[in-house]
Amino acid sequence: MTSTVPLPRRPLDRKLSDLPENPDVRARYWYENDLGWPTVPGRPLMLVTGLRFDVLDVPAEAGAAALRHLAPDSPVALWGDRMRLLLAVGSAEELPALLEWLEWGALTLDLRVLGAGGLMEAPTPPERARSGAQPLLDGPCAADSLQGAAVWLRPPGPGGEVEASLPALPAMGSPGGAPDLVRVMDAVAAQCHRVRLRRASARPFTCRRNQPLAFS
Repeated sequence: MTSTVPLPRRPLDRKLSDLPENPDVRARYWYENDLGWPTVPGRPLMLVTGLRFDVLDVPAEAGAAALRHLAPDSPVALWGDRMRLLLAVGSAEELPALLEWLEWGALTLDLRVLGAGGLMEAPTPPERARSGAQPLLDGPCAADSLQGAAVWLRPPGPGGEVEASLPALPAMGSPGGAPDLVRVMDAVAAQCHRVRLRRASARPFTCRRNQPLAFS
């Protein structure tokens, strides 16, 4: 079977200052050249998952609960009311068993993972990355995210070496000092469950007429 996932592209042999002012062109250049992340042709700009990273997509509230378990340079993106945490390659395959081991497997949790063969909408690069300077580590991204654009809450740093900052299982051969995927997932799952319970309790109570009453 022929794979439909394109191979990582060779970095472009030109400078950002030589590119046209088109933001889409500059964004693609930043991802492919500065970070070495493969993209696919077309719009919106899409990143290929499962090659340099996997992705965990959760409610923003649940993702925020996991931030303390991440490294300061662990890339995290916002998309509306969702948060996307970048994980080590192979994590998507390990998560179902990990959730079972953490005793969260029997519950329906509002999360999904993207691994090999998946695509993620590319967050808008930080302003300084688009203009040719170093990427910002923080910025006013919440407003853009609420307008429907994917943005970086914690953008990947320069140099294209993000693997050491991605949450991983120790057995997956993660670099020394990488965040512990077990702690990240336990925090995310617990908060997803709290959000689910709160939403369920907030639903209006409906009284059905002519329903027999039960007494103990």
